[in-house]
Amino acid sequence: MLERANRPSCGSVLLFLGTTRQWTGDDETESLFYEAYGEMAIQGLSGIASDASKRWGLEWVEIVHRLGRVAVGEASVAVVVASPHRKESFAAGEWIMERLKADVPIWKRDHSPKDQPPQWLHPRPSPQ
Repeated sequence: MLERANRPSCGSVLLFLGTTRQWTGDDETESLFYEAYGEMAIQGLSGIASDASKRWGLEWVEIVHRLGRVAVGEASVAVVVASPHRKESFAAGEWIMERLKADVPIWKRDHSPKDQPPQWLHPRPSPQ
């Protein structure tokens, strides 16, 4: 991903990895399980990449999201953006993740090591 984003005109290449954390407050996670509405998820990711490119003048955007089981410490999502300056890269990276979590039909189930059934986690409203 990083090699494809490297451009002579860009002084900033930003990589964000979203990983499965073990603890959220007092709740322990053993793994997450991701499912998606495939065609709509691909369309959503493509639209977000296109919108971010236009909004921040990015020269490269790549978004990859895993499906299936993702253990603690493993990455479930990767975002790479390249732009001439870091300010635009950081702003775009954060905006991309917020839009992805709110708008793309990818759902996750939290599997706990306790004797509890897996819990579906719901997305937040979309940012502007």
